[in-house]
Amino acid sequence: VSADVDEVNTLKSRLDHWELPADTTDAHAPASLLKLWYRELYEPLIPDELYNDCVTHHAEPERTITIVNNLPELNKLVLCYLIFARSEVVQVTKMDASNLAMVIAPNCLRCTSQDPRIIFENARKEMAFMRTLIQSLDTSFMEGIY
Repeated sequence: VSADVDEVNTLKSRLDHWELPADTTDAHAPASLLKLWYRELYEPLIPDELYNDCVTHHAEPERTITIVNNLPELNKLVLCYLIFARSEVVQVTKMDASNLAMVIAPNCLRCTSQDPRIIFENARKEMAFMRTLIQSLDTSFMEGIY
């Protein structure tokens, strides 16, 4: 569920000024803010040079894990943390791996093509790549990190 745009913009503005908002009651607002942060990164969490590998090998667990292992260390840690949270999310929201992948994929991968047909075709592969990671990547080393 999308959050109120005005509330997300207000939260973003407050955080940009290092103010920690404590009065947010809509859980969708921080989630939307997090997705916005990922989308606004100068370089996506999964860099452009790995994009084609992601969409080409989207259904191959071993290859998707290799791609993650080839990420810059900080990118890998952030991605693993994002995926690690899935078990908690599933319990609370009842969203399965496919639903989570649909929400996460556009925030971690960016298609560099300007062709709408390719963008549309790759969106399905991007989601499949994220679903494969959610189902296959061992993120247990993230246990206890908050």
